[in-house]
Amino acid sequence: MARRSGRRPGNPDTREAILAAAREAFAERGFDGASIRSIATGAGVDPALVHHYFGTKDQLFLATIDAPFDPREMLPQVFAEGPDRVGERLIRLFLGVWDSPFGTAGVALLRSAVSNEWTARLMREFLVTQILRRAMSQLELPPDEAPLRTSLVASQLLGLAMARYVLRLEPLASAPAETVVATVGPTVQRYLTGALPDTAHHSSKIGD
Repeated sequence: MARRSGRRPGNPDTREAILAAAREAFAERGFDGASIRSIATGAGVDPALVHHYFGTKDQLFLATIDAPFDPREMLPQVFAEGPDRVGERLIRLFLGVWDSPFGTAGVALLRSAVSNEWTARLMREFLVTQILRRAMSQLELPPDEAPLRTSLVASQLLGLAMARYVLRLEPLASAPAETVVATVGPTVQRYLTGALPDTAHHSSKIGD
């Protein structure tokens, strides 16, 4: 007697149905708010089948946006030598990804994010939850400082990617990677570990 569950994994539409449900869930509720169970419900499959195709929620999220790299594999090298000059190492890694064959997918994702609200939401979730949150946890920053520092670093990374790889702004677009590392890295370092103005710690209280 054939197993009832044996047909669904072989259906070529199943994987795309899961990805479509995942895109909607991650875009609407964010990475933290979306669950494998709710995604499975949206796709009309059992949660076990989502794990079968994609593994963990992190892996599903990366597949959802067709991420050009897995931050869990690459970020440890940034922090292996401690917090000193971590900004330079982060920019070096960032440029290494964008200057590699993976960069083509990154440019396509960034272009799409500019014109598509859902893609923008997914890219923001990728940057914040998969890259910057992991970076902040390695640095063990005070919880009240992490959100501002995260958004500042994000602004630097996105601005650099847009100017160098999408707009092709010269001479930045053709500058050697190490020149960019040496000039942008210290700014990222300041965002990560430098002193914040006193107003930053009280900004959330404005309007109370």
